[in-house]
Amino acid sequence: MKEYIEKILGEALKRTAETEGLEVPGDIEIIVEKPKDEKLGDFSSNLAMMLARPAKKNPHELAALLAGHIAVGEGGVESASVAGPGFINITMSRGFYRDRLRQVAAQGESHGHAPARKEQKVLLEFVSANPTGPLHVGHGRGAAVGDCLGRLLKAAGYDVRTEYYVNDVGNQMNILGRSTLLRYRELLGRSAGEFPADHYQGDYITDIARDIQNKHGEEFIDRPEAEALPFFRKTAADWVLEGIKKDLREFRVDFDNWFSERTLYDDGSVNRALDWLRERGFVYDQDGAVWLKSSAFHDDKDRVVVKQSGEQTYFCSDIAYHQNKVERGFTRLIDLFGADHHGYVPRMKAVMEALGYDESVFHAILVQFVTLKRGGEKVQMSTRSGQFITLSEVVAEVGVDVARYFFLMRSSDTHLDFDLELAKQETPENPVYYIQYAHARICNIFITAEQQGVTWPAKGEVDLSLLVEDEEFTLIKKILQFPEVVEKSAQVLEVHRVPHYLHELVAVFHGYYKRHRVVTEDRERTLARLFLLDGLRITIRNGLSILGISAPEKM
Repeated sequence: MKEYIEKILGEALKRTAETEGLEVPGDIEIIVEKPKDEKLGDFSSNLAMMLARPAKKNPHELAALLAGHIAVGEGGVESASVAGPGFINITMSRGFYRDRLRQVAAQGESHGHAPARKEQKVLLEFVSANPTGPLHVGHGRGAAVGDCLGRLLKAAGYDVRTEYYVNDVGNQMNILGRSTLLRYRELLGRSAGEFPADHYQGDYITDIARDIQNKHGEEFIDRPEAEALPFFRKTAADWVLEGIKKDLREFRVDFDNWFSERTLYDDGSVNRALDWLRERGFVYDQDGAVWLKSSAFHDDKDRVVVKQSGEQTYFCSDIAYHQNKVERGFTRLIDLFGADHHGYVPRMKAVMEALGYDESVFHAILVQFVTLKRGGEKVQMSTRSGQFITLSEVVAEVGVDVARYFFLMRSSDTHLDFDLELAKQETPENPVYYIQYAHARICNIFITAEQQGVTWPAKGEVDLSLLVEDEEFTLIKKILQFPEVVEKSAQVLEVHRVPHYLHELVAVFHGYYKRHRVVTEDRERTLARLFLLDGLRITIRNGLSILGISAPEKM
């Protein structure tokens, strides 16, 4: 919609420049917004105020000239006026909006989707939880945000691939393997005393150990730890990772690729990245360790990439991983981090600069913490409590749709209170129920119409001139905002804008439905209103699809 108005203003600017001899800057950007007061028009632009200084004209007078060159009566323009210091306000005709509603019906599932863009190839990495335990609710929020962002970017036309980075290297994996080995021996009556406090404590470790016992019996009971550990490390990691994949599948999150950190060591990528940086003078040796000169690239200090022991840090493999991403042809890298990784962002930006890439290539999104509440009381997030703390437990209690919506309904950079009791309510106070119920209600209206003998003709045969109520055009305008919401949300990487829009859209519908019958004695008017609701149904369904949430036809 705004692009269409920008084109109208661009043509008016061209005509004004020709007739008035204006010198127009080549980089002028035409900005179109909605007026704060809807009575002023449908769209507003400050174009005249932006041009006033270079054109050496009074902004109000310039606005009047521009408005005078807008072809009123053509292209759906009903009026063009000037307000305030020089705002150009444009009102579109009702026929224009009716025609646009027909386009929504014709587009169907593609309504809100933009044509494919070729300028960027995006790699979106998210969750990437260590394969040392099941996903918790914090991971769930990251999974929902990341998956929705991938869907959103694809809807906006971007070439996107999603990836999970599996941290399957390092001491954490040794601890996982040893934790499982100790539990295995406990099950066989070979307790080695108190279980180490720094090892993994969850019941899932015992489950893995029991599975090994069932398959291998006492095979490892007397085997030296150093000899048994590789098996337990790999078996436990595979078991946990398969559980993570299962939880994500049930949460409707599917990755295009699972990338193993170990492959970066196996194929020499980590050493090659270090050599590349060393050749260019970006790493140095000090106190027996190897340091990256990240402070030269806006980081607050230099960072260790190889410890005194010779062990390479996680940061070291992350350097190789992000170099690998670019080498695979991706021109934009988006990483979702937990809020506790805020200090990691500047060092990764420093790495990208050190590797010779423009800083705009890398973008990090921080996903803030989640607090579970039940009846106003905070649920203790303890692996030993009987409370719902894992993603799978939350999904089992409230369902996939509700869990995804609650994770998405607030900006990811703000703390989220997840109210389990509210999430289970089937009332308008539950926002996802409020939206899904609107879709189901619309579907039921169509069933009612059919039962009363109102047959649905070819959509082009419906007389939309019978849509005359102000609320009907409020609803049409809101439906037509959807592509803009998708576009803007993708530009700023903010997925919460979509559920906010859907909630506002549905609120308009519920208000309209309370005051106006859809199925009436007037068949033609009924068909026109059904056509409007079909456009609304398409928009709700497409919006929920971006959120990864179902659009039920019955509730």
